[in-house]
Amino acid sequence: MKQFFVSVAKWSWFGLLMLIAFGYMASGLSEPSNDRRGEVEAASDVRLDGSSPSTVPESADLESAAGSPVDSPPREPSAQAESIVRVTAAVNAARNEQLAAFGLQSAPPADWMASCRRMSLALIGSGVSLQEIRGLESLPEDRRESTHLSNLLRDPRFHDYWAERWTRFIVGADEGPFIVYRRRRFRHWLSDELAANRPYDQIVRDLITAEGLWTDRPEVNFLTVTFDSNDGNPDPIRLAARTSRAFLGLRIDCLQCHNDFLGNVNLGDPVETREGRQQDFHQLAAFYSSAKTNGLQGVRTGEADYEYQYLDESETVEVTPAVPYAAELLPEEGDARSRLATWVTHRDNRQFSRAAVARFWALMFGRSATEAVDNLPLDEPLPPMLEPIVDDFVQHRDVRRTIRIIAQSDAFRADSRAAFDVTPQHEERYAVFPLTRLRAEQVAGSIVQASKIKAINRDSSLLVQLIRYGSINDFLERFGDLGENEFSKDGITIPQRLLMINGNMLREAGQLNPILNATGHINLFARDNAQAIETIFLCLLNRYPNAEERDYFIETMTERSDRGEALEDLYWTLANSTEFTWNH
Repeated sequence: MKQFFVSVAKWSWFGLLMLIAFGYMASGLSEPSNDRRGEVEAASDVRLDGSSPSTVPESADLESAAGSPVDSPPREPSAQAESIVRVTAAVNAARNEQLAAFGLQSAPPADWMASCRRMSLALIGSGVSLQEIRGLESLPEDRRESTHLSNLLRDPRFHDYWAERWTRFIVGADEGPFIVYRRRRFRHWLSDELAANRPYDQIVRDLITAEGLWTDRPEVNFLTVTFDSNDGNPDPIRLAARTSRAFLGLRIDCLQCHNDFLGNVNLGDPVETREGRQQDFHQLAAFYSSAKTNGLQGVRTGEADYEYQYLDESETVEVTPAVPYAAELLPEEGDARSRLATWVTHRDNRQFSRAAVARFWALMFGRSATEAVDNLPLDEPLPPMLEPIVDDFVQHRDVRRTIRIIAQSDAFRADSRAAFDVTPQHEERYAVFPLTRLRAEQVAGSIVQASKIKAINRDSSLLVQLIRYGSINDFLERFGDLGENEFSKDGITIPQRLLMINGNMLREAGQLNPILNATGHINLFARDNAQAIETIFLCLLNRYPNAEERDYFIETMTERSDRGEALEDLYWTLANSTEFTWNH
């Protein structure tokens, strides 16, 4: 019996040591790998006390908890940098001209922390980590925003996050037909394309002309997602609707059943448009009838053979592939889908670039610059600020370059507050940065990131990544995901607010866990209550508390017997604030 208890004791100690070691690795404080692409890098290994291996200060310093100077942005060729500056200046000039025409005053530029938070929310779906803030603070202030933007554009978090956003508007948010559709592989393929910074038109061309098996050629999933509605073959009707909305910003779905009687769809010559006809939709769909399923070879290109019975007709007729406008840009030679891809991505097909820029603008601001991001009528101009960006995109087709132009513009960098009364017209004309409610995945991503000192990325421990993945998925399921309608302006519901107040995710993220959570680190290592409060504010709101806030919470915390519980309450309070759940 004695031997049994000795054995149990030994294994208990071994299990405890393994748990401590695993918890240490899970905290994400190990030295990052050398192949990081784009995020803030730690200058040295960081221990739980905030020190480096070679020095142990008398008290932990949360100001250097990240231990992280940031990557300096790579030097761009001067000609490229100058051309970006020229385009940005044209965007700003168009904005100023518009504001003057409407008699609107512009808000001053926001501080660098607010601008960096906007970039992070737009590009990686969460706020800025304390590690990144401390690293940026080590740089001159005039370099912080540009450095953060460069780091984000090289960050795998950006590739993964935008790949998911693109996946939604290209193939939708649903999982699609079982076996023949691999949404995850499709998303990973898009992430790799973004990481390689492939021109946008080449990506779209690959999607339209995709051939092979959906397992080994991920782009084929653009076609196979429609198999369930066409007896195991790509559905030309759904593909035509998706192509027009996602790649051309045109809503022509109603033409599937009848001509446009309400004047909502104008096609033909972009200068002298005509009403949309039922034939326009089905002639576009006819291109995709050349995509055939060929057993184990997957999708192959054959002859286009499309038939349809039009409204008020007694029998089906053969439909010849044709485009709904700018027919002179359609090649005469080649197979049907290759011709379509050439026409869609043609440099003179300005609608393709208009749709791309409008989509990127919406992703950056959290709202569309037009009535709807997928409804850009041929005969209606875009807001004047977007036209110089479209001109540049026609020439370069470079996603990162376009993001740089938008992020460096006065519209993106403007404050949301001003000395004057801000009206809806100020927001509509981008005299101020428009207030937008964070999407569900941004709220969840920001909560999880705020619970950690270091940035959560591919270098984080497997446990931290799994916790993030599970927490966000559970939150989205309960909170509600808008799916493809990402830019809906609907307000938060009472059940959603109650989930924020009472949900497990927020409670677990703010728990006083000294190994996994920021509140535990702060409680252990903050020099005083003032620094603890300051650090909580930086983690959650990405700003320092003002004097009134600092004094109030210092007094409140001083009255509490348990500082740890007070920090948990402060984390919960800030995460439930309107400021946290809105982009501003």
